[in-house]
Amino acid sequence: MKGIRNVLFDLGAVLINIDFEKVALAFKALGVQDFEKRYSHLQADSLFEKLETGKISNEMFYENIAYQSGLPLKPDQIKDAWNAILLDFRAQSMAYLQQLSQQYRLFLLSNTNAIHLESIHQILYHQLGVEKLDQYFEKAYYSHLVGMRKPGKAVFDYVLADAGINPEETFFIDDASPNIETAAAMGFKTHLLLPGERIEKLNWNG
Repeated sequence: MKGIRNVLFDLGAVLINIDFEKVALAFKALGVQDFEKRYSHLQADSLFEKLETGKISNEMFYENIAYQSGLPLKPDQIKDAWNAILLDFRAQSMAYLQQLSQQYRLFLLSNTNAIHLESIHQILYHQLGVEKLDQYFEKAYYSHLVGMRKPGKAVFDYVLADAGINPEETFFIDDASPNIETAAAMGFKTHLLLPGERIEKLNWNG
């Protein structure tokens, strides 16, 4: 890809399949009826945003969900429902990362949280025999560890400075329009990955 030295990937719906309907249904099965109104792919209420920026612990998250629902929910019940969003890795896409790493510096930027990341690594190990997602990248940036999340400009600035890369030389792939809009405005070359698209099918020679 002309002029591109680095590739910055999103995780959910780019490298791992996710299903927002499954997590909403899992919470409904526990008696939580308004989950989808409070958390979606494009926005999150303050509780979920705090979890994804590392401002509250897992335990505080479980306590708040139980309190707000008014139900006697146990932490494991909430954890299982919360992790229902995570499906399987796109094996061909993950294999393709190894090919791309011979041409580009690869980085990951994900809005996630400690609960999901633990489950993500379990899925990765059981499916692909790889212990850590970080093994595919020069560096992986997770919102709950850096204290910032997309689509905020600050987290992109952080990645650029920490990795020592320029936006004009970086290709950013994400499935959420707000994230793409921020990156594009900063000078990144971007691609909004649509449902059904896969990274290994993109035009990398363009």
